[in-house]
Amino acid sequence: MTKPFPRSPQMSGWEAPQRFEGDLYDLEIEGEVPADLNGSFFRVAPDPQYPPRMGDDIFINGDGSVSAFRIEDGHIDFKTRYVQTPRYLREREARESLFGLYRNPYTNDPSVAGLSNTTGNTNVVMHNGLLWALKEDSLPIAMDPLTLETIGQSDFAGQVRSQTFTAHPKFDPGTGDMYCFGYEAGGLASSDIAYYVIDPSGKVKHEAWFTMPYPGMVHDMAITENYVLFPVAPFTSDLERMKAGGLHWQWEPGLDVVYGVIPRDGGAEDVRWFRGPNAFVGHTLNAFEDRGKIYYDVPLTNDNVFGFFPDAKGRSPLPSELKSSVMRVEIDPRRADLRAQGEVLVDAPAEFPAVDDRYLATAYRHVFLMGFGGAMDLASVPAQPYNMMFNAFLHVDAHNGAVRTTWAPGAAATVQEPVFVPRGPGAPEGDGYLLALVNRLDEVRSDLVILDAEHIDAGPIATARLPFRMKNALHGSWAAAEEFNRPS
Repeated sequence: MTKPFPRSPQMSGWEAPQRFEGDLYDLEIEGEVPADLNGSFFRVAPDPQYPPRMGDDIFINGDGSVSAFRIEDGHIDFKTRYVQTPRYLREREARESLFGLYRNPYTNDPSVAGLSNTTGNTNVVMHNGLLWALKEDSLPIAMDPLTLETIGQSDFAGQVRSQTFTAHPKFDPGTGDMYCFGYEAGGLASSDIAYYVIDPSGKVKHEAWFTMPYPGMVHDMAITENYVLFPVAPFTSDLERMKAGGLHWQWEPGLDVVYGVIPRDGGAEDVRWFRGPNAFVGHTLNAFEDRGKIYYDVPLTNDNVFGFFPDAKGRSPLPSELKSSVMRVEIDPRRADLRAQGEVLVDAPAEFPAVDDRYLATAYRHVFLMGFGGAMDLASVPAQPYNMMFNAFLHVDAHNGAVRTTWAPGAAATVQEPVFVPRGPGAPEGDGYLLALVNRLDEVRSDLVILDAEHIDAGPIATARLPFRMKNALHGSWAAAEEFNRPS
């Protein structure tokens, strides 16, 4: 490497690039791993392999680095590999960064004109016996779930015509069908959404194309018994701005959040757009129907959380100006004024939810969130964090928003997104395990913790120690061992 990474906050301390692939066989474990855990905890983090082309960069533009914790017979093995996207391979060949600003191909080196910008760094999910690395700017990338070898980008054998694909598909717990979509589906800065239902064997069962009220950001989605929801956050993309070397996204304080609602088997003519107050839209907890109304649970913040995408005047709010709560958004399809109404479910900042996926699209009760708990002392930690400062897990009763229990790993530790694993197929909702990484900032290394989901306040029942730090992932998932076999 001919030049160093910048010493900016997003490229140093805990966030410094790791740039490695490797395996650790049989991790050191404190406690006892439950015998009924058999599968893999997958997660993906942005980790740039070369210094940014533009001098500095935002963390969500790093190359996708996928990790797998394979758990079986009380043992845990670890593996990490890069998603070998066309971008990753071309830069590796050139030994330098060739791609510029986040999702702006007009700032790329001319030698990569027409090559996909995607890094595959946002989420990893299992479907049809394959692990899919997802980023919402491109089609998904298939990987082998056991070796983490990259197989390649896929349009599902020509069935998916969208140019993009969500990082947050939802899976129907009864059928296994994948509900998914792409926004900017027709091309860069377009208002197109392409909505798909794909069965467990990879066959597209339904497709519908429609347009948003404005070319906004649709990071997540939700499903209910009869509907699919697409929350559009008030960022806008603009082709001319990008051609001039500007950012892909611009925050729009004057725009409403809009919620697209379409029947599961609906077409463009069936979409209705409900409006709510301007807000930053977080990650979906769950959604369900009750007496003809739709209820969508999601964190909403009063202003722009992504300060690296400021408004037209260049303004980004200070952290002290942000107020975030978990909201229950009510959408009544019978309302003539198409307004969405919200009420506070959890009056505290909390994000990155994990639910019992067997209860997706129903009136669920148990949700686990990253939040805050206990005092923090980071003054003397050797690797200061820049992102993901949540330091506790909250177990929340979704019926009333009450916090049932909490767990914080210590004054010099932060947490990463959890996943929930049921204790068994017949276990009641919420009976199982919570798996997550803990950042031991004072030791500059990470732990994988396994918590009893009903008693997270008791602390880990097992801790797998890693001898190095794991950068903050964006998202991850659990896959049981039987999912590694492709359907015939």
